[in-house]
Amino acid sequence: MNFVQNFPAVSILLCLFAGIISSGLKKKAARFVNTVLISIVGFLSLCTLIYVMGTGESFVYVMGMFPAPWGNEIRAGVLEAFTALFFCIIMLLSLAGGRKKLADEVEEGKTFLYYVLMDLLLASLLALVYTNDLFTAYVFVEINTIAACGLIMIRQNGRTIEAAARYMIMSLLGSGLLLMGLCMLYDLTGHLLMSNIKEQIKWVYVSGQYRIPLLVTIALLSVGLAIKSALFPFHAWLPDAYGYSTVSSAAILSSLVSKGYIFLLIKIIYRVVGFEIFYESRIVDVLFVFGLMGMIFGSISAIRENDVRRMIAFSSVAQIGYIYMGIGMGTQAGMEASIFHIFSHAATKSLLFIGAIGLTDVSGGSRQFIELTGSAYRNKWAGVTFTVGSLSMVGVPLFSGFISKLLFAQAAVQNDVKMLPALIILGISTILNAIYFMKTVIRIYTPVEERKYESITFKDMKLYVATLACFIILNVVLGVSSQPIADIIGQGLAMFS
Repeated sequence: MNFVQNFPAVSILLCLFAGIISSGLKKKAARFVNTVLISIVGFLSLCTLIYVMGTGESFVYVMGMFPAPWGNEIRAGVLEAFTALFFCIIMLLSLAGGRKKLADEVEEGKTFLYYVLMDLLLASLLALVYTNDLFTAYVFVEINTIAACGLIMIRQNGRTIEAAARYMIMSLLGSGLLLMGLCMLYDLTGHLLMSNIKEQIKWVYVSGQYRIPLLVTIALLSVGLAIKSALFPFHAWLPDAYGYSTVSSAAILSSLVSKGYIFLLIKIIYRVVGFEIFYESRIVDVLFVFGLMGMIFGSISAIRENDVRRMIAFSSVAQIGYIYMGIGMGTQAGMEASIFHIFSHAATKSLLFIGAIGLTDVSGGSRQFIELTGSAYRNKWAGVTFTVGSLSMVGVPLFSGFISKLLFAQAAVQNDVKMLPALIILGISTILNAIYFMKTVIRIYTPVEERKYESITFKDMKLYVATLACFIILNVVLGVSSQPIADIIGQGLAMFS
């Protein structure tokens, strides 16, 4: 076995051990451990990516060298390694962008807990990306849920407690459905490893036995993960959770947590159920319809909002709808578009949340649009960043959002049955996106006669400005150099099969 093949397992274990170590450290030490951890895991993910791209095939790492059904497996391919690397980049930048605000948002004695939760969250995300065992996936789904809930309620201002309660209720509902699906799947196949389950499902499907239980199982798995990823209409918890948590938490929750569940669903589609069987189950049609509804109703809710952070949160409902629309198309092109949008939305939504906090800081801390008037002049870097994120969400060329919408349009054209509704809703959603994002950009660049608030200088915000610059560069790279990433996605999906 090549030494690099140890890196995915080592990355997960490092995150778990870092969480344990940080629980006994003070704030600065815990932050240092977290920063070093994310950097090391990112480097290990990069090494894994280079290795699998060089070999051209995925590899399986058997935990403890115990084979199935007693052992546990990790499977790493191009897409898994790239996703792990991308998640590390987003988390590192999001934490850096919100570092200065963290002292105001979290009590001094609880700051170390914040980084413990971040360590556990990263461990769970890596496990969801790499694991080849469904029960292990379920365990880390619950770890992800607990860590995310803690990140929401660690800023105790009343609204976050309510938001965390809503999140926990909806998330546990999704977890319950997921667990029921896993139990039925184990009952049908007698396996927990993804590759073994897929072989048994093929036999069950070809034999014609247990068609209805298999359909119910696929539905439970899909709906459970759809609820956890805030697909419309299961998004009631999302606006408060993103709108009132710490700025770094909002950026990470919107960019990574829901994407981890979607990535697990995609793995189940390809490596557990099988793409053809999943398509023939017609569950894709249900996901397609709810994805389209999310694109419209999420945007309408964002238009009606007068709070900039809640507006960005409702925008996430629409963007999750885009991803499920692509999955619901039931084609390879649709799936590739959805995966690219996972990366595009992660980069853009973090950028928007980090940029928005810079605008509210120079507006007396108010998040109301009337108070944000002219804020882009008082904080030029935040204004530019928010504008870039808005243009990306609308789908302006040179930015990542344009590539996402182009890929969705191309995928829709290849599907004769779903082409018309997909293109129509895609067009309407783009117009709605332009309404609420461009309205905000116009507002922050509207001059005010009286200078009510102080401006911010570069000297005061060096780390913040550097983080914004990195986010903008990342967004532009996704927009102008999309082909290599699209190739990685295509190669990764091929390895899934």
